[in-house]
Amino acid sequence: MAPTQPAAARRPRGYVSVRGPGAVEYLQRMLSNDVPAAGSTDALLLTAKARVLAPLLVWRRGEQDVLLLTEPELAVVVSAHLEKMRFASRCEIAVEEHTSTIVFGGGSGGGSGSGEAGIPNRDYGRSAVEVVDGTVAATMSDEELERLRIEAGTPRFGRELDDRVLPAEAGLEERAISFTKGCYPGQEPVARLHYRGHANRGVRGVRFDGGPASPAAEVVVDGANVGRITSAVESPRFGPIGLAILRREVGEGAHGDAGGVPLTVVPLPFA
Repeated sequence: MAPTQPAAARRPRGYVSVRGPGAVEYLQRMLSNDVPAAGSTDALLLTAKARVLAPLLVWRRGEQDVLLLTEPELAVVVSAHLEKMRFASRCEIAVEEHTSTIVFGGGSGGGSGSGEAGIPNRDYGRSAVEVVDGTVAATMSDEELERLRIEAGTPRFGRELDDRVLPAEAGLEERAISFTKGCYPGQEPVARLHYRGHANRGVRGVRFDGGPASPAAEVVVDGANVGRITSAVESPRFGPIGLAILRREVGEGAHGDAGGVPLTVVPLPFA
């Protein structure tokens, strides 16, 4: 019997390589998470005020070779920022061209179930790996992949993330921040908020009554503007749902509306 073709989708990406004897040391000083000795991890490139410049998937390709995977529109931003801050670090920074495919249903050990090695990817809330330059065919549409991201409650740059957002506001502290590593740009405000305060807003799930609201619609609860819709979709599993940036005091179960569409605030991920 022929093997079943895995569920897979193309993932638009930008790629930046950092290579050379000083590559790992330099990235360790620049990124919000530890550069892995092998494999991959999530990290952020932040401003000095801890605003998100770019979300990254950091892949250790070799002893002196690291590939940074980010959103397609951010590769030049990441490359230029790292080059600007490099000074005397012994490494070369370059934008590269590759293709990424998200493959679902893999087994343990990071396998994709397609015969190709993959990088674990946590963006879609289920067993998934990202295969770079693989041969597995896409069987899912861009819209289906986006729906899985929203169902998982994963923030996306340009929607829930931009250079006005702090990591804690996007719910990225656990997966993309190390509180034990050395200094990096933005570390002080990140640590201060984590240990001494709280984020005033955050990414929340919403269920709509009747159909998805428009992204960027203002969310109103008890007559007050408490945030905005950032992503919305019609889910076969959960109905019309979305993600929103909402004020901290808005509790789960709160009822409101966005652009006239009734909604209820719910926990993430959707279940």
